Amino acid sequence: MRETYHIEVLGPEEPEAPGGVQQRMSVRVADLEGATERARRLFARARVPQRSGTAPEAVRVIDGAGIEVFRMSRFDEA
Repeated sequence: MRETYHIEVLGPEEPEAPGGVQQRMSVRVADLEGATERARRLFARARVPQRSGTAPEAVRVIDGAGIEVFRMSRFDEA
């Protein structure tokens, strides 16, 4: 059974991005592990030096009930 998770890439608070959300996407995956892997890849892609604009600070995964189930910041990267 597949579940829907929402992934948000967060940047610093800015007037044009309320709540710091720079990018938001929904994914349907079999489990939380699949959603966290997608979130990690999206976050890594958003932080490449070639991207213009403000670098993201964190990424989070929210389940279908609206509960944050995973969060990783730029300080957590290995």
